Amino acid sequence: MNSFRALAPSSTANFGPGFDIFGLALDLFVDEIIITKKQQQNGIITISTIKQNEGIQIPYDNENNSAALVVRKMMEDYRIKDNIDIQINKGVPPGYGLGSSAASSVAAAYAFDKLFNLEINSIQLINYSAEGERASAGTKHYDNVASSMLGGFIIVRNFPRMEFIKFEPPEALYLVVGIPNIAVPKKKTEVARSLLPLTSSLDNIISNISNASTIVAGFAYKDVKMIAKGIDDKIVEPIRKKTIPAYDKIKESAINAGALALTISGAGPSVISILNTDKHSRDVMEAIKEGFAESNIESNVYLCRPSNGAKNQDKISLS
Repeated sequence: MNSFRALAPSSTANFGPGFDIFGLALDLFVDEIIITKKQQQNGIITISTIKQNEGIQIPYDNENNSAALVVRKMMEDYRIKDNIDIQINKGVPPGYGLGSSAASSVAAAYAFDKLFNLEINSIQLINYSAEGERASAGTKHYDNVASSMLGGFIIVRNFPRMEFIKFEPPEALYLVVGIPNIAVPKKKTEVARSLLPLTSSLDNIISNISNASTIVAGFAYKDVKMIAKGIDDKIVEPIRKKTIPAYDKIKESAINAGALALTISGAGPSVISILNTDKHSRDVMEAIKEGFAESNIESNVYLCRPSNGAKNQDKISLS
């Protein structure tokens, strides 16, 4: 039986004012997917061995598993009838705003394309990967999958056609991620999107456009301090921060400890801070951890860097 293994990294989306537009790949966690083509040709997808860290629970059924949704769509479009087995080594914790469904989706699309020698271009691969976001968000969106696939910092454009603009991150960019140990709802991203306002004031819109432009300029100039100046969101953060205990205090403490900025990672509840050196990283990590602890919440805090995106682990044969 021929198989192909692929890896895809975690990611953070929005980056403050860039809702559904900005994504940054993170070398924090990785999902591994092995796609195996079986001899039978009934078009059946099975999810077999799932290796996952303690506390991580993901669905086995095709309709709610991100990787299976991606593979099903690719099989339909390319009229592939082989039975397919999907093995998942789940490293990205689901439901915490770190691109968990995106990582599984990207690795699945990447592995499936390589296994069947489809030679799909990167834009279409990202489009297939976005199918997997339906499992958590209820709809396709591209910020996490684009950054997880391509690596680096990504701007998503979908008009007049789908386009992804990539910037290589500054060498000096460091990120501290705090993950609170709190319960998150099923389909958390879909729930988080349902809380968002349908309208906003012109002042808030202008502020977000200005800040988003500053972030892009910072990546273009490879200036971490300029990036941090733009990490301020007037529209989405005020709503979503209500779901994160002591968010304002954590943000203030992290900045006082040496972070240049802090914002919500994706739909939360994880937070992500920006630094231009690892010199103050321990102080920032401690500030975030203590901030959650003041609300009697345990947390895991990590220092990470941007990731280069998805990659393969060579074609393999399983017996």
